[in-house]
Amino acid sequence: MPKLLTEPVRIPVPGGKLIEEHVGLASTGERSVSVAHMVAPAGWDEPFQTPEFDEITVVIKGTVVVDHDGGRLEVTAGQSVVTQGGERIRYSCGPEGAEYVAVCLPAFSPETVNREGE
Repeated sequence: MPKLLTEPVRIPVPGGKLIEEHVGLASTGERSVSVAHMVAPAGWDEPFQTPEFDEITVVIKGTVVVDHDGGRLEVTAGQSVVTQGGERIRYSCGPEGAEYVAVCLPAFSPETVNREGE
């Protein structure tokens, strides 16, 4: 039977980025996948990380920048990027900010993102 999810869970993060998780550990207890809507302000960035999950990022507006050991990708509205668990990456956004949807397999957790400096 379909289950209506009426309100995402807001996950607090520094730097002014808004995360609204629709499915995942924080919102529904789901461990196999997380789906979150993100809005990042202009110039937002976060530390390098080596997640233990794959992540699919679908950019709706603006530009998401993905730095990785092989270089840099600029992912613009209408494009997407897939990162694999175990890759060292860093997300940031362009001067206009970014709006995007992130799908993590298995679900995102603070314990498995492995941000540098934490």
